[in-house]
Order: sequence, then structure tokens, then C-alpha cells
Amino acid sequence: MMNCCGLLTDKKEPVPLKSIEVQLEVKDHVATVVSTLNYENKEDKPLEAVFVFPLPGDAAVCHFSAQIGQTHIVAEVKEKQQAREEYDDALSSGQQAFLLEESDQSPDIFSLSVGSLPPGESASIRLEYVTELAVQADDGLRFCLPAVLNPRYQPQGSEGPSVQVTSVPASLVPYSLSFSARVSSPRPISKVESNCSLEPLQYLNADQTQATVKLAAGHKFDRDVELLIYYKDAHQPTAVVEAGQASAKPGSLMGDPVVMVSLYPEFPQDVMSSLASCGEFVFLMDRSGSMDCPMNDSTPQETCISSARDTLLLLLKSLPMGCYFNIYSFGSQFEHIFPTSVKYSEKTMKEALKKVENMEANLGGTEILLPLKHIYSQPCIPKQPRQLFIFTDGEVGNTKEVTDLVKMNAATHRCFSFGIGEGASSALINGMAKEGGGHAQFITGTDRMQPKVMQSLRFALQPAVEDISVSWDLPKGVSSTILSPPITAMFQGQRSLIYAQLTGQCSKATDGCVTVKYRLAGHPSQNQLHFNLKPAGDTGLTVHRLAARTVIRCLESESTHSEQKAGEVKKKKVVELSVQSGVSSSFTAFIAVNKDVGKAVQGPLVRRNIPTPFCGRPLMLRACRSSKQRLKSRAYSAPMPMAMNCSPPILMGMMGGSAPKSISPVVRHEAASPPPRKDPLLQLVSLQKASGCWLLDAHLAAALGKASKEVKKAKPASVNSEVWASILALIWLHGFKMDAKEEWELLTLKAASWIKAQNAPCVSECVEAGNTLLGCSVKKEDLGL
Repeated sequence: MMNCCGLLTDKKEPVPLKSIEVQLEVKDHVATVVSTLNYENKEDKPLEAVFVFPLPGDAAVCHFSAQIGQTHIVAEVKEKQQAREEYDDALSSGQQAFLLEESDQSPDIFSLSVGSLPPGESASIRLEYVTELAVQADDGLRFCLPAVLNPRYQPQGSEGPSVQVTSVPASLVPYSLSFSARVSSPRPISKVESNCSLEPLQYLNADQTQATVKLAAGHKFDRDVELLIYYKDAHQPTAVVEAGQASAKPGSLMGDPVVMVSLYPEFPQDVMSSLASCGEFVFLMDRSGSMDCPMNDSTPQETCISSARDTLLLLLKSLPMGCYFNIYSFGSQFEHIFPTSVKYSEKTMKEALKKVENMEANLGGTEILLPLKHIYSQPCIPKQPRQLFIFTDGEVGNTKEVTDLVKMNAATHRCFSFGIGEGASSALINGMAKEGGGHAQFITGTDRMQPKVMQSLRFALQPAVEDISVSWDLPKGVSSTILSPPITAMFQGQRSLIYAQLTGQCSKATDGCVTVKYRLAGHPSQNQLHFNLKPAGDTGLTVHRLAARTVIRCLESESTHSEQKAGEVKKKKVVELSVQSGVSSSFTAFIAVNKDVGKAVQGPLVRRNIPTPFCGRPLMLRACRSSKQRLKSRAYSAPMPMAMNCSPPILMGMMGGSAPKSISPVVRHEAASPPPRKDPLLQLVSLQKASGCWLLDAHLAAALGKASKEVKKAKPASVNSEVWASILALIWLHGFKMDAKEEWELLTLKAASWIKAQNAPCVSECVEAGNTLLGCSVKKEDLGL
């Protein structure tokens, strides 16, 4: 009879995982994360515990060890199949074994197997990874500890087995989480913010360059743990040289010094102020069933799909005249508004908005590959650079297929990606933007989607940086080998990272220089950084591991697209570097076997799948694999629960084999229009014409909160109605909605350009009269007039 004391799953099975302790150490923009997972077997049978969990997609997992009583075992990195066989052999012989492996399909999902845990025995598992922190548009550094793993939709016919996850609602997670962070930087730390409750920030020194912070007790597992770290001074270009590993072979990546260069390009102001007036803007919107969830608990009426509709309104109003655009949406099939991209005009904008208003999260699963293939099959429009915006909650199981497709088409477009809600795959969102030379954003917690998307539209409207090259000026006898892939995109104020292996004598206090040259709006430009070649004394092997992770990811991608023989050579290189550096890869795994057990563990093992929290989304799942497939990748065979809150038609479409096999879009009958907008800002924005102007009518007066007669009476006699209406709209936005400036700034620039093009008289008089009417005090210069 099962002993049901202790923690239980929703199926009343005991859970051997009791707690997770996470320690984060941030040095400037690099993070080291140490997680300790504490297990205890309170049953009367020996257990095998399997835990499938998320990690950041760009993390370099570099340490895995186990503590059983007084015995400490450090795992080794080995070829994945070899590691699995050693694990199985150890369990078969009654030994304790521990296996940590990365998913074949998505680098942000790992599986941890704890084998032969005897009754009454405890074990502590320690895993460590390093990662760079992404720079946000407001100069904050974002760290995310993924705590939520929503089941991933696996499209029909996609490569490889699906990742199977045991999930429970966040409120039923039967283990605890503690989290603490230590931050240090050459610059003072101004603040640390989080989407979770934190204890107060504690400074460790007078100049406030070191601080600690902790997660408040009682974390509910309903969200990823996100930290935003702000330093008092703007980010500056830096270079960190790290000495090689003494035991490693000279001339190898781990044996030689490695430099990490961080550049923050600053472009001339006159170039940045001239936003592009051309381009093909393609918007790809996720309309799978999971997009019908609330954006956050505080505003349950605002769903992901309703926020997406509002965002598309702002995007369409902000596009420049003369560009081309189209909108696609996808689920288990996909739709488009126009057969091909069309020229932006009042007619096409209105047609698109009418269809956007009726968009619902009703297209089933999350098959992003088919619409992407269709978009890339469309010929590019001459002199209209393609800009692709992808919005998704990131719940897909074929991440590598998607990012590889974006990479194959990188020369024809820039890709801007947006992860919506908790549990969005960082490997997917960051991978699409990285491979597509664009920018990634995550919308979580109480974040509003609109300002982040409009920030990315500003990036897309920046002149494209072309002909990027990197050169090095190093002392005689020192040479460099760049380890990073070529830089394909640069944006104002956004970090560009370069890793390079240095060969030769670097110990002397001599200087080197790296220069990045490029063309911006047709003009040659460059950024240069001088740095000292003396290795830093406190980085350990962090820089080497990050560099190794960068090389491994490049080789993995190349192996996928190479012919079989060349692919095997690339795979062999990945395995060799992974073993040498101690950094995980999709072709290797960490394996630890406790060979000191004097007595073999007796009895058959009982398997316990550790549940991972999900956020209560409707789950679109694929049917289970065959038992033969499960045996081939045993670590991912944990049974996935049946979908919750799914309507029968959606389940029928996902679970059989009925997903569409063609890439043809479907024709749908539109639903009735939703009720009129209540948000005053969106109400005013919805009235703007494609040219940038507003009409003087009752709708505008209502949006401004005035009577129609009152608005018309206040108009200066010599000014036409559209100019007067447009100036009033600009005054209202500047006077009452400055807190949302990022959302409306681009469309007001278009409006100001239209007003100036009219050569209207008495603009100053209009501004003065508008201020009087609306009770504002906005200056003409503030309006761009």
C-alpha cells in the first residue's frame, strides 16, 4: 500500500522533490545561476524521479552534481546516447545515477532523472548555468528564471518526438521555491524591480555597487520570476579578457584566453531622427486557443488576443505612407487579410482594421511553421525592406525547426518577435529575433503589450545598418579568432556581443583595440574600443563557457542544414567542445553514477514524474508517441495531462491526425463586431486617417470629451477643419496621455508631418485656441510644429 504522507501530486502520488533553492549572482551584465533541488523518498519503495523543467534558452549549463549523505558526485558531460546507456546500466545494477539532458527540439527545456533513490533516502542536486542579461529599451537588464512550463504544441509531421511534460495548475505545485540574488557592477545600482514580491534591496557598500535582494516567501508558481536591474549610468562599451584553463591544451578554446566585447552603438542624431518612409511590414499574430487567457490576474478582462487587437490598431495607424503591409494570423491553420502585401492607404488600412476587430483566439493549436513558409515564399518588393513582426505565446514543440527557417531567410528580412504571457519559450522568441537580425521583447505580468511593440517598430523604422565588419589591432605575437557568428543587425543603444579567442602572450599589461565598421543610411561609420589585455582575476571560466555555448549553438545549427556526412562532422565537433568545456548541448548530457554504494538498491523502481506549473491556459496537445519512440528518448516520456478548459471541437482537431497538411490559408466567416472601444486613447487613435490627419466631426469631439458645436465654434476662421482637428488631437495626447507616449509617438510624428505639409496659416493661433478649449498648456514646439 502506498505511503501517502508528505507532498502529493493532483493524482495523490507522493512527490520526491521537496524544494528548489536558487542563487543568482550578477556581475555587470553576466549572470551565474546555481539551483539546488532537494529530494526525499518518503515511500517504502525505491524511486526514479523525472523532472522536465524550463531554463533560459541561451543558458550555458556548466555544472551538475549530487550530494547523497556524505557522498558528493560531480557529473561528466558525455555523448547523449552513451550517457543514457550508462544511466540505464547503473539503474539495472542497483546503483544510484543522475542524468541531465537538453531537449532535442528546444534548448530551453531540460530533463533531470534521479534514479534509484532508496526508501528514506535524501539527495540534493546542484546545477549551474551562466547567461548574458538582455538589455531592455529603458536600459534595464532583464533576468528571467523560468518557473512556468506550459505544454508545447507539436505540429503534425514535425521532426523528432514531442517534449512531454507533466503539468499541474500553479496553485497545486507540491514543492517550494526560494530565490536570492547578489548584484555587483563597477557602476552604482539604482534599483531592482520584479514581477514578483521582493524583500527590500540591501546595499552591501557605501558606493552602492553591490547589493542583495530576495524573493518574498510564498511564491505561487503562477509566473516566471523576472528581475529588472538598473545601473545609475548608461551602459558603456566594455571588454573582459579571461585567462585560459591551466589544465586545458594550449591553442584550444578552453586553453587560450578569451575576450568578451560588449558594444553599445550610438548613431548620429540627424540620421536617427529621419525614420524610414518605406518598407514591407508583415504582422504574424498567434490566434491559438491559449491566446484567450488574461494578460495578468489584475485585469482578467484583458486577454492576450484583445491586447493584440489594440496593438495592431496602433501599428497600422503608425505606419508611414508609401510602405506596404499585410497581416497573417495562425493556429492549426493560418489566414491572411490580403493575398499579398498591399500599399498602405486609407482604403487598405480600413479594410485591415475591420478584420482585426473580429480576430478571436479560435484557430486551434500553435503551428507557426506553415505561415512562416508561406510568407517567405512571397517575393520581396523592390526597395521595400521586409520587416516581420511575430506575436506568440511561444507554446510550440518544434522550436529548432522554426528558428532554422528564420535563419535560412535572414538575408531577405528582419524579424521582431514578441513573447506573450508567462511561460513563453525564450529559445523561440530570442532565437527568431537573433536569427532574423531583429529584436525580441517579452510581455509578462502587468506589462502592456503596446509600448514594447511600438519600441520595436521604432527599431524597424531605423535605417538598416549594412556592411558590418569587425577588425582587431593587437600587439605583435597576439592574434584573434572570432567565435561569435557575424553581426547582422545593430540598433541604437542595443548591445552587440563579440567573443574572440586570443592566441599568443596576453599576460603583459598591453592594450588591444577592436573596431566595428558599418554603413548607416549610406554613410560609413564605426565604433572603436580600446582594452587592456591583462586577464581579469575574478571571472573563473564564465567568459569561456559563454563563448563555448556560442560556438556550440552555431555548430548545432550548421549540422542540421548540412549533408549527412558534413552534419556528422559538425555533430562530432559539438560533442568534443561540449565535453572539453563542460557546457551542455543537444548532442550531449550530464551523467553521474554513485559507485560508492556498498549495497545494491533492491526492488523494482517506481517512477515519479515531478509536475511543472502551467498557467491555466487551454492546452492544445498532440497524441502520445508509441512505446518504441518513448524508449528512444526516455527522459521526455512523462505523460502529459489531458487538456483543461478545451472545447471538444478544438480537442478533436488537435488529438487525431486531422491537422491540415497543406499550407493553403483558410476562408472563414467573420464573427459579429465587438462592442465599441472604451479606452479614450484607442478611441482617438482609431479616428486617425492613414495620412496622419483627423476629421472634424462628432466622433472626434466625443473622443476629446467635448460637444461637437463647442469644438467647431473654437476653430480659428482661417484654418481648415482637418488641420484644426489634427492639432486638437495632438494637444489632447500631449496634455492627457504623456504616460503612454511610447504608444502614440510615431503616429503623432506622422500627424505633425501632415500638418506642416498643408502650409496652414495661424498654426500658433490654433495651438493657443486648442489649449484653451481642452484646458491644456502644450507648446507648439512640443507638438513638432
